Amino acid sequence: MNVSLKDLLDAGVHFGHQTKRWNPRSKPYVFDHRQGITIIDLGKTHELLNKAYTFIEDTVANGGNVLFVGTKRQAQDIIREAATSTGMPYCVDRWLGGTLTNFSTVKKSIAKYKKYQQMETSGEMAKFSSKEEAAMKREMTRMQKNFSGIVEMGELPSAMFVVDANHENIAVAEAARCKIPCVGLVDTNSDPTQLSHPIPGNDDAVKSIRIIVETIVAAVQSGLGQRESRRTNRAQADLRAASAAVAAAAGVETTDGEIDLSRVELPPEVAAVVEGETEVTAAAKKKPIPRKKVAAPKS
Repeated sequence: MNVSLKDLLDAGVHFGHQTKRWNPRSKPYVFDHRQGITIIDLGKTHELLNKAYTFIEDTVANGGNVLFVGTKRQAQDIIREAATSTGMPYCVDRWLGGTLTNFSTVKKSIAKYKKYQQMETSGEMAKFSSKEEAAMKREMTRMQKNFSGIVEMGELPSAMFVVDANHENIAVAEAARCKIPCVGLVDTNSDPTQLSHPIPGNDDAVKSIRIIVETIVAAVQSGLGQRESRRTNRAQADLRAASAAVAAAAGVETTDGEIDLSRVELPPEVAAVVEGETEVTAAAKKKPIPRKKVAAPKS
Protein backbone atom coordinates (compact mmCIF):
# COMPACT_ATOMS: atom_id res chain seq x y z
CA MET A 1 0.00 0.00 0.00
CA ASN A 2 1.45 3.32 -1.13
CA VAL A 3 -0.82 5.66 0.87
CA SER A 4 0.80 7.57 3.72
CA LEU A 5 -0.66 9.45 6.67
CA LYS A 6 0.12 12.75 4.92
CA ASP A 7 -1.88 11.64 1.88
CA LEU A 8 -4.87 10.91 4.11
CA LEU A 9 -4.47 14.26 5.86
CA ASP A 10 -4.28 16.17 2.56
CA ALA A 11 -7.44 14.43 1.34
CA GLY A 12 -9.36 15.47 4.46
CA VAL A 13 -10.08 11.94 5.63
CA HIS A 14 -9.82 13.09 9.27
CA PHE A 15 -12.92 15.30 9.18
CA GLY A 16 -15.94 13.62 10.78
CA HIS A 17 -19.53 14.71 11.33
CA GLN A 18 -20.85 17.22 13.79
CA THR A 19 -20.57 16.16 17.42
CA LYS A 20 -24.36 16.15 17.82
CA ARG A 21 -24.62 13.51 15.06
CA TRP A 22 -21.81 11.19 16.07
CA ASN A 23 -22.37 7.53 16.91
CA PRO A 24 -20.96 6.50 20.32
CA ARG A 25 -19.73 3.21 18.83
CA SER A 26 -17.26 5.15 16.70
CA LYS A 27 -15.52 6.44 19.85
CA PRO A 28 -12.45 4.13 19.52
CA TYR A 29 -11.59 5.84 16.21
CA VAL A 30 -12.17 9.46 17.37
CA PHE A 31 -9.15 11.65 18.09
CA ASP A 32 -10.89 14.76 19.44
CA HIS A 33 -13.91 17.07 19.17
CA ARG A 34 -13.05 20.57 17.97
CA GLN A 35 -15.43 23.44 17.21
CA GLY A 36 -18.37 21.08 17.07
CA ILE A 37 -16.65 18.74 14.56
CA THR A 38 -15.42 15.23 15.32
CA ILE A 39 -11.78 14.60 14.33
CA ILE A 40 -10.91 11.04 13.29
CA ASP A 41 -7.66 9.41 14.38
CA LEU A 42 -5.72 8.98 11.12
CA GLY A 43 -3.27 6.59 12.74
CA LYS A 44 -6.05 4.05 13.25
CA THR A 45 -7.50 4.83 9.82
CA HIS A 46 -4.14 4.05 8.17
CA GLU A 47 -3.77 0.83 10.18
CA LEU A 48 -7.27 -0.41 9.32
CA LEU A 49 -6.87 0.62 5.68
CA ASN A 50 -3.71 -1.50 5.49
CA LYS A 51 -5.60 -4.49 6.96
CA ALA A 52 -8.44 -3.99 4.47
CA TYR A 53 -5.91 -3.78 1.62
CA THR A 54 -4.36 -7.11 2.64
CA PHE A 55 -7.77 -8.77 3.01
CA ILE A 56 -9.01 -7.61 -0.42
CA GLU A 57 -5.72 -8.61 -2.05
CA ASP A 58 -5.85 -12.14 -0.58
CA THR A 59 -9.53 -12.55 -1.43
CA VAL A 60 -9.05 -11.66 -5.09
CA ALA A 61 -5.82 -13.67 -5.36
CA ASN A 62 -7.73 -16.77 -4.18
CA GLY A 63 -10.27 -16.39 -6.98
CA GLY A 64 -12.90 -14.28 -5.25
CA ASN A 65 -14.67 -11.16 -6.50
CA VAL A 66 -15.57 -7.91 -4.73
CA LEU A 67 -18.91 -6.13 -5.05
CA PHE A 68 -18.52 -2.32 -5.00
CA VAL A 69 -21.48 -0.42 -3.57
CA GLY A 70 -21.84 3.37 -3.50
CA THR A 71 -25.24 4.85 -4.26
CA LYS A 72 -24.70 8.31 -2.74
CA ARG A 73 -24.16 11.10 -5.23
CA GLN A 74 -20.52 11.82 -4.31
CA ALA A 75 -19.46 8.19 -4.75
CA GLN A 76 -21.39 7.03 -7.83
CA ASP A 77 -18.89 8.01 -10.54
CA ILE A 78 -15.88 6.98 -8.46
CA ILE A 79 -17.31 3.54 -7.70
CA ARG A 80 -18.41 2.96 -11.30
CA GLU A 81 -14.98 3.88 -12.63
CA ALA A 82 -13.17 1.74 -10.06
CA ALA A 83 -15.30 -1.37 -10.62
CA THR A 84 -15.16 -1.06 -14.41
CA SER A 85 -11.36 -0.76 -14.41
CA THR A 86 -11.00 -3.99 -12.40
CA GLY A 87 -13.87 -5.96 -13.97
CA MET A 88 -15.74 -6.28 -10.67
CA PRO A 89 -19.53 -6.00 -10.13
CA TYR A 90 -20.92 -2.77 -8.74
CA CYS A 91 -24.11 -1.02 -7.65
CA VAL A 92 -24.31 2.78 -7.94
CA ASP A 93 -27.90 3.67 -8.84
CA ARG A 94 -30.08 1.96 -6.27
CA TRP A 95 -29.61 -1.01 -3.98
CA LEU A 96 -32.28 -3.51 -4.93
CA GLY A 97 -33.60 -5.17 -1.79
CA GLY A 98 -32.76 -8.87 -1.78
CA THR A 99 -29.79 -8.58 -4.14
CA LEU A 100 -27.83 -10.89 -1.83
CA THR A 101 -30.44 -12.58 0.36
CA ASN A 102 -32.72 -13.38 -2.60
CA PHE A 103 -30.05 -13.79 -5.25
CA SER A 104 -31.78 -16.72 -6.99
CA THR A 105 -34.73 -14.49 -7.94
CA VAL A 106 -32.40 -11.68 -8.97
CA LYS A 107 -30.56 -14.10 -11.29
CA LYS A 108 -33.88 -14.92 -13.02
CA SER A 109 -34.55 -11.23 -13.55
CA ILE A 110 -31.04 -10.77 -14.97
CA ALA A 111 -31.63 -13.70 -17.35
CA LYS A 112 -34.87 -12.03 -18.48
CA TYR A 113 -33.00 -8.76 -19.05
CA LYS A 114 -30.38 -10.55 -21.16
CA LYS A 115 -33.17 -12.20 -23.16
CA TYR A 116 -34.70 -8.79 -23.91
CA GLN A 117 -31.29 -7.49 -24.99
CA GLN A 118 -30.85 -10.43 -27.35
CA MET A 119 -34.35 -9.91 -28.79
CA GLU A 120 -33.62 -6.23 -29.40
CA THR A 121 -30.28 -7.01 -31.08
CA SER A 122 -31.68 -9.73 -33.35
CA GLY A 123 -34.74 -7.64 -34.32
CA GLU A 124 -37.16 -10.16 -32.88
CA MET A 125 -38.70 -7.51 -30.60
CA ALA A 126 -39.91 -5.58 -33.65
CA LYS A 127 -42.21 -8.48 -34.54
CA PHE A 128 -44.42 -7.68 -31.54
CA SER A 129 -47.10 -5.01 -31.58
CA SER A 130 -46.02 -1.45 -30.85
CA LYS A 131 -47.73 -1.55 -27.44
CA GLU A 132 -45.94 -4.77 -26.39
CA GLU A 133 -42.63 -3.48 -27.74
CA ALA A 134 -42.97 -0.23 -25.78
CA ALA A 135 -43.75 -2.17 -22.60
CA MET A 136 -40.67 -4.36 -23.07
CA LYS A 137 -38.43 -1.34 -23.64
CA ARG A 138 -39.77 0.36 -20.50
CA GLU A 139 -39.01 -2.79 -18.52
CA MET A 140 -35.55 -2.97 -20.09
CA THR A 141 -34.85 0.62 -19.02
CA ARG A 142 -35.84 -0.18 -15.46
CA MET A 143 -33.78 -3.38 -15.45
CA GLN A 144 -30.74 -1.60 -16.84
CA LYS A 145 -30.87 0.88 -13.97
CA ASN A 146 -31.10 -1.91 -11.40
CA PHE A 147 -28.84 -4.58 -12.92
CA SER A 148 -26.32 -2.68 -15.07
CA GLY A 149 -23.42 -3.39 -12.70
CA ILE A 150 -24.29 -6.95 -11.67
CA VAL A 151 -25.28 -8.46 -15.04
CA GLU A 152 -22.13 -10.61 -15.13
CA MET A 153 -22.22 -11.54 -11.42
CA GLY A 154 -23.03 -15.24 -11.66
CA GLU A 155 -22.76 -15.97 -7.94
CA LEU A 156 -22.63 -14.23 -4.59
CA PRO A 157 -19.52 -12.07 -4.15
CA SER A 158 -16.69 -13.15 -1.88
CA ALA A 159 -16.50 -9.68 -0.30
CA MET A 160 -18.23 -6.32 -0.49
CA PHE A 161 -16.91 -2.76 -0.34
CA VAL A 162 -19.28 0.09 0.58
CA VAL A 163 -18.98 3.85 0.88
CA ASP A 164 -20.94 5.18 3.87
CA ALA A 165 -22.17 2.17 5.84
CA ASN A 166 -24.96 4.29 7.33
CA HIS A 167 -26.35 5.14 3.88
CA GLU A 168 -25.93 1.54 2.64
CA ASN A 169 -27.36 -0.06 5.79
CA ILE A 170 -29.58 -2.49 3.84
CA ALA A 171 -26.65 -3.77 1.77
CA VAL A 172 -24.52 -4.14 4.89
CA ALA A 173 -27.31 -6.05 6.69
CA GLU A 174 -27.75 -8.42 3.72
CA ALA A 175 -24.01 -9.07 3.57
CA ALA A 176 -23.97 -9.88 7.29
CA ARG A 177 -26.92 -12.24 6.88
CA CYS A 178 -25.21 -14.03 3.97
CA LYS A 179 -21.93 -14.13 5.94
CA ILE A 180 -20.13 -12.05 3.31
CA PRO A 181 -17.18 -10.02 4.68
CA CYS A 182 -17.78 -6.30 4.28
CA VAL A 183 -15.14 -3.57 3.91
CA GLY A 184 -16.41 -0.03 4.15
CA LEU A 185 -15.65 3.63 4.63
CA VAL A 186 -17.48 4.66 7.83
CA ASP A 187 -17.88 8.16 9.21
CA THR A 188 -18.47 9.09 12.85
CA ASN A 189 -22.25 8.93 12.37
CA SER A 190 -22.10 5.23 11.43
CA ASP A 191 -21.77 2.04 13.45
CA PRO A 192 -18.38 0.49 12.55
CA THR A 193 -19.20 -2.76 14.37
CA GLN A 194 -21.56 -3.76 11.55
CA LEU A 195 -18.61 -4.22 9.17
CA SER A 196 -15.94 -6.88 9.34
CA HIS A 197 -13.27 -4.44 8.08
CA PRO A 198 -14.26 -0.82 8.85
CA ILE A 199 -12.18 2.09 7.58
CA PRO A 200 -12.96 5.20 9.66
CA GLY A 201 -12.89 8.34 7.54
CA ASN A 202 -14.77 11.14 5.86
CA ASP A 203 -17.39 9.60 3.56
CA ASP A 204 -18.83 12.89 2.26
CA ALA A 205 -15.84 14.60 0.59
CA VAL A 206 -15.00 13.46 -2.94
CA LYS A 207 -11.23 13.60 -2.34
CA SER A 208 -11.54 11.42 0.76
CA ILE A 209 -13.71 8.86 -1.02
CA ARG A 210 -11.38 8.78 -4.01
CA ILE A 211 -8.18 8.08 -2.07
CA ILE A 212 -9.81 5.20 -0.16
CA VAL A 213 -11.39 3.72 -3.29
CA GLU A 214 -8.12 3.99 -5.24
CA THR A 215 -6.36 2.07 -2.47
CA ILE A 216 -8.97 -0.70 -2.66
CA VAL A 217 -8.62 -0.76 -6.47
CA ALA A 218 -4.85 -1.16 -6.10
CA ALA A 219 -5.48 -4.12 -3.78
CA VAL A 220 -7.83 -5.72 -6.32
CA GLN A 221 -5.33 -5.24 -9.16
CA SER A 222 -2.54 -6.72 -7.06
CA GLY A 223 -4.74 -9.71 -6.25
CA LEU A 224 -5.58 -10.20 -9.92
CA GLY A 225 -1.86 -10.20 -10.75
CA GLN A 226 -1.18 -12.82 -8.09
CA ARG A 227 -4.09 -14.91 -9.36
CA GLU A 228 -2.70 -14.86 -12.90
CA SER A 229 0.81 -15.78 -11.73
CA ARG A 230 -0.58 -18.66 -9.67
CA ARG A 231 -2.54 -19.89 -12.67
CA THR A 232 0.60 -19.78 -14.82
CA ASN A 233 2.67 -21.62 -12.22
CA ARG A 234 -0.06 -24.24 -11.85
CA ALA A 235 -0.17 -24.78 -15.62
CA GLN A 236 3.61 -25.18 -15.75
CA ALA A 237 3.50 -27.67 -12.87
CA ASP A 238 0.79 -29.69 -14.64
CA LEU A 239 2.88 -29.69 -17.82
CA ARG A 240 5.94 -30.96 -15.96
CA ALA A 241 3.86 -33.66 -14.28
CA ALA A 242 2.43 -34.76 -17.63
CA SER A 243 5.91 -34.81 -19.17
CA ALA A 244 7.21 -36.92 -16.29
CA ALA A 245 4.31 -39.35 -16.74
CA VAL A 246 5.05 -39.70 -20.45
CA ALA A 247 8.72 -40.26 -19.71
CA ALA A 248 7.93 -42.88 -17.09
CA ALA A 249 5.65 -44.72 -19.51
CA ALA A 250 8.39 -44.68 -22.18
CA GLY A 251 11.07 -45.76 -19.70
CA VAL A 252 13.16 -42.63 -20.22
CA GLU A 253 14.90 -40.88 -17.35
CA THR A 254 14.26 -37.16 -16.89
CA THR A 255 16.73 -34.48 -15.86
CA ASP A 256 15.31 -31.46 -14.02
CA GLY A 257 11.85 -32.18 -15.33
CA GLU A 258 12.95 -32.26 -19.02
CA ILE A 259 12.71 -35.25 -21.32
CA ASP A 260 15.37 -36.28 -23.78
CA LEU A 261 13.11 -36.75 -26.80
CA SER A 262 15.93 -38.32 -28.80
CA ARG A 263 15.73 -41.39 -26.54
CA VAL A 264 12.00 -41.83 -26.87
CA GLU A 265 11.06 -44.53 -29.38
CA LEU A 266 7.94 -43.78 -31.38
CA PRO A 267 5.90 -46.22 -33.45
CA PRO A 268 6.55 -45.96 -37.21
CA GLU A 269 3.13 -44.45 -37.99
CA VAL A 270 3.53 -41.86 -35.23
CA ALA A 271 7.08 -41.06 -36.29
CA ALA A 272 5.87 -40.40 -39.84
CA VAL A 273 3.29 -37.91 -38.60
CA VAL A 274 5.79 -36.19 -36.27
CA GLU A 275 8.32 -35.85 -39.08
CA GLY A 276 5.70 -34.27 -41.31
CA GLU A 277 5.05 -37.32 -43.41
CA THR A 278 1.53 -38.48 -44.04
CA GLU A 279 0.29 -41.59 -45.69
CA VAL A 280 0.10 -39.75 -48.99
CA THR A 281 3.70 -38.49 -48.85
CA ALA A 282 4.95 -41.85 -47.62
CA ALA A 283 3.23 -43.61 -50.49
CA ALA A 284 4.62 -41.08 -52.95
CA LYS A 285 8.17 -41.82 -51.79
CA LYS A 286 7.81 -45.51 -52.61
CA LYS A 287 9.32 -46.43 -55.99
CA PRO A 288 6.71 -47.45 -58.54
CA ILE A 289 6.80 -51.13 -59.48
CA PRO A 290 7.81 -51.48 -63.15
CA ARG A 291 5.17 -53.16 -65.31
CA LYS A 292 6.23 -56.22 -67.27
CA LYS A 293 5.94 -55.93 -71.02
CA VAL A 294 3.72 -58.58 -72.52
CA ALA A 295 4.31 -59.54 -76.13
CA ALA A 296 1.38 -59.10 -78.45
CA PRO A 297 -0.21 -62.34 -79.67
CA LYS A 298 0.90 -63.47 -83.14
CA SER A 299 -1.75 -63.29 -85.73
